[in-house]
Amino acid sequence: MTDSPLFSAVARFLRHLGVERQLSPITLLNYQRQLDALIALADEAGLKSWSQCDAAQVRSFAVRSRRAGLGPASLALRLSALRSFFDWLVGQGELSANPAKGIAAPKIPRHLPKNIDVDDVNRLLDIDLNDPLAVRDRAMLLLMLGCGLRRGEIPDLRFEDYDRKDGALTLIGKGDKERTVYLPGEVAEALDAWIDGFRGKAPGRMFGRIRKNGELSLATALDPRSVGLILKNRLDAAGIDERTTPHDLRRTFATRLLDDKVDIVTIKNMMGHANIQTTTRYDRRDDETQKRAARNVRL
Repeated sequence: MTDSPLFSAVARFLRHLGVERQLSPITLLNYQRQLDALIALADEAGLKSWSQCDAAQVRSFAVRSRRAGLGPASLALRLSALRSFFDWLVGQGELSANPAKGIAAPKIPRHLPKNIDVDDVNRLLDIDLNDPLAVRDRAMLLLMLGCGLRRGEIPDLRFEDYDRKDGALTLIGKGDKERTVYLPGEVAEALDAWIDGFRGKAPGRMFGRIRKNGELSLATALDPRSVGLILKNRLDAAGIDERTTPHDLRRTFATRLLDDKVDIVTIKNMMGHANIQTTTRYDRRDDETQKRAARNVRL
């Protein structure tokens, strides 16, 4: 890939995103994956410079990506990365116009969020409280289920950012935005059990890896994929549908708040959403709920 004549401009763009815009490592990796794939497509088409790319070529990239099995959401992400890259090249004076502008991404089908019922939650959290691995996992799962944390936010949590007295945890979320989450009683108890029973109160990562000999290592961080694997293993142990994802825990958190009539702006802030439209996608309340609400409207 690095021997492509198209690679140099992409490498400079990625440096711009990392240094000047200070995007997170995960976001940078997503950009790199999409742009690497586009370099491969452009090389196959015989392009030697990005200035040779026109709107017809961008459409060809999209068609070939779809034929290769790329889904609507992934294709939309690829086109978005390409538009951002071309916008940057225009700003650098290396392109006169963005050929990806106006190329429509496919419509992404809207899937209803999946929520976890109470019985499954109880089975998922029914663990051996003398097992450090289980106590750690329970605290992490409850932070997603009871506070709406993203799986990518779990590995970067730090002990010194936990205010035990107020039951508050400060974290850096998506887009490097800081927010404070307030822990419900059961979540705080689970986190305290992990700290008091196994982790200790030394500064550093809140969670770490537990070796086969039972030794805790805070030096090596978990990663988001590890969090997903931890959930999968716990689902398997509890006999729950293994297709349940960490994001389903977050969705369940949002839906329960909506059911409890918490206003959607508050939910937006609690979840760390950049805009309220994202939060509204979590609203699964049925027609009967809406009818009851309509009957209570005061005129």
